Amino acid sequence: MKSLIKIVVIALVFVAVSCNKSTAPNYQFMPNMYESAGYETYGEAKFPNGIEAQLPAQGSIARGYVPFDIENSTEGYDLAKTTLESPLDSMAVDLNRGKELYDIYCGICHGNKGNGQGNLVKREKILGIPSYDDAGRAITAGSIYHTIYYGKNAMGSYANQLNEEERWQVVSYVLKLKADLEK
Repeated sequence: MKSLIKIVVIALVFVAVSCNKSTAPNYQFMPNMYESAGYETYGEAKFPNGIEAQLPAQGSIARGYVPFDIENSTEGYDLAKTTLESPLDSMAVDLNRGKELYDIYCGICHGNKGNGQGNLVKREKILGIPSYDDAGRAITAGSIYHTIYYGKNAMGSYANQLNEEERWQVVSYVLKLKADLEK
């Protein structure tokens, strides 16, 4: 019985000593996670200087965005038409991918064959979509890319829907359609 009492006393002393650790202070590594400020769900938030949204730093570029150096003007269109070439080499051009993207974004107006007879034109929702082989219409890779990037006349920009590589795939496919229509 004496040995059982000794074991219980030793266990109690051990438990009491192990709980008190005065040699290691209690640090909070991320105190704002433990003591965060409470906000009402639809309450007013106070921002510094009364600004609700911050503007990005001057000259910063969004992640994944590649700036297009040719401006959105008639002069920019003419410059793109004469100087802009596709950065894709012949091995990187994927006409099947270009066709998929063209059918999704362009075929509804321009037609799946590039003849200007898409479903919206046939239903007379929009008028005056020219065919890629119209006389006097010298389109180039640069002019197509500029038009996809900025839009032209009634056509809006597709810069947000297509990244740079996808735009060039569509340009390659449009040039193939133009060549097919001219045969």
